[in-house]
Amino acid sequence: MIQLSSVSKRYPGGYEALKSLSLEIAKGEMVAVTGHSGAGKSTLLKLIAGIELASSGTVLVNNQNVGTLREAGLAALRRNVGMIFQDHKLLFDRSVFDNVMLPLTIAAYPIADAVRRVRAALDKVGLLEREKSNPITLSGGEQQRLCIARAIVSRPSILIADEPTGNLDPAYATAIVDLFKSFNQVGVTVILSSHDESSLARLDCRRIYLAAGRLLEESPA
Repeated sequence: MIQLSSVSKRYPGGYEALKSLSLEIAKGEMVAVTGHSGAGKSTLLKLIAGIELASSGTVLVNNQNVGTLREAGLAALRRNVGMIFQDHKLLFDRSVFDNVMLPLTIAAYPIADAVRRVRAALDKVGLLEREKSNPITLSGGEQQRLCIARAIVSRPSILIADEPTGNLDPAYATAIVDLFKSFNQVGVTVILSSHDESSLARLDCRRIYLAAGRLLEESPA
């Protein structure tokens, strides 16, 4: 499903976040990406999601070459990938419900179907009773679950999360990890980055270790 071949990513100024990285992730697999700060974890996730493009090499997602897609093709790809960002990117001038509704509005889903999907996603993460609340009133763990609801509302086949348990207490971190496991159990490909060893231990999945933008080693599930 996902294949990276000799992928490098250089940013303006010459900084090389990834260096000739090759990697395959199978459909329905769960993979944890780990490594020190600045190892290239976030860049790798953004390349898979089509948020950024490789400077060289090839990124294939669902047999599509991400680097050759036009804007419409990239938009279609991103609709099939749920992305949970490290900094949440929530809209604090909108309700919990409206935050989750946003991607469906952009994709022009019929309103009745969209409402059903939003409430199903909020129910899945345990926030249905908070649908009218403002995100600023939620705890850190609840905000993270809101991000997950927004990422899964369009029912993507790939779910990507950048440090989803960062800054959460152990109980919330455990609940978040269990959510990702439940998505994977129904066939969703899950890729997440983390440096939280206790969370990684609960995942029991393949680990990919990055160091200075290179694939250092892999360990099987």
